[in-house]
Amino acid sequence: MQTGKAIYSAPTWRLPRWLAEPPAGTPDAIRQRLIAELFGSLPVFFGGLIATIVGPLTVVAFKPSLWFIVWLTVEAVISIGRLAVLTHGRLAARRGEKTCTNLHILMALAWSANLGFGCFLAILSGDWMIATVACVPAAAMVGGICFRNFAAPRLASAMIILSLLPMTFATVLTGEPAMIGVALLVPLFLVSMSLAAFQMNAMFVSAMVAEQDNRHRACHDDLTGLSNRAHFVTRLGQRLASAPPGGLALFFLDLDGFKRVNDQFGHATGDGLLQLVAEDLTAAVRADDITARLGGDEFVVLADGLDRAGALAFGRHLAETISRTYEVGGRACTIGVSIGIALAPDHGGDARNLLAAADAALYVAKDRGSCRVVMAEDAASPAPPLAPLADAGLALDPQRQSTPS
Repeated sequence: MQTGKAIYSAPTWRLPRWLAEPPAGTPDAIRQRLIAELFGSLPVFFGGLIATIVGPLTVVAFKPSLWFIVWLTVEAVISIGRLAVLTHGRLAARRGEKTCTNLHILMALAWSANLGFGCFLAILSGDWMIATVACVPAAAMVGGICFRNFAAPRLASAMIILSLLPMTFATVLTGEPAMIGVALLVPLFLVSMSLAAFQMNAMFVSAMVAEQDNRHRACHDDLTGLSNRAHFVTRLGQRLASAPPGGLALFFLDLDGFKRVNDQFGHATGDGLLQLVAEDLTAAVRADDITARLGGDEFVVLADGLDRAGALAFGRHLAETISRTYEVGGRACTIGVSIGIALAPDHGGDARNLLAAADAALYVAKDRGSCRVVMAEDAASPAPPLAPLADAGLALDPQRQSTPS
């Protein structure tokens, strides 16, 4: 699971997996962030760690009985273990290694259970000062439990129950009439705080879904789901800046016959055709290639690891994949595609010049007839005028039939 550059492992054991399971239908990217949240909020973790150690220490200092010493010892062991697991998890996540998420969740339960155990002992001791010292920090921890674990509301609820429910049993066992109110109030408190954890989780997930949708809309074309112009130009600039010299090819595609489809069948059919073309284009490229719709019936593909011959061959592959008959709403729509190719850094060292070179090659391809693939000639100047163009020698028949998508 990932947050920023850190990758956190999802829990795999049955109980931790159930405790951390988000609501049904939660997108995978948000599931990743929820797991990462369980390892966050270090200030709250250290605050709780100090508070839960100070409580048992104070109790032992004033009433050093065997059971209170056992409580303090177990608390110290669990706290050290939790800190070690948390520190290891955060470091491992940054290195891309597996994190001990299962153990992290189980130790949180153990910490809560030991906290409840101490409160149980303190109330049964009959010393109300000791009971107050033990129980007040435990009650205060509930807020921190909700804040740190709202990403997993089942886990938060389990921790609250383990830490506070023993108080109810202890007050009943004391037989003190004055403690009946505590026995009645604690379960109500448990229910209300558990509901709060689920509500916080729902709000957090809703906010993350909205954020993810907004980010996707800002970077992708609404109709086809491909990258939009602005996002593509940004990624092109990044790829140019990080790519080794040579081997980066930009393909500028324009559909042949698309206007005829729009005029004959209407824009709804045209939109459906663009969606099918986008699907074919996505299936035709490699996993690391970048595809985008610039607008109208114009598409681009950015691919690396291609020399001149490889780029021409890949351009022919794209043309042969897209140039066919599509079935859209029961209508047969036959189109072709013209492609202009530009190589970096031969035809441009930045996004603007590379796009201009590929666009110029595309216009020559259109002028030479439909379904042609044209390579821009090498340009020595970083911002050349319209350069001479070399024809790839491809002329496809746009009437070629194939099995509809």
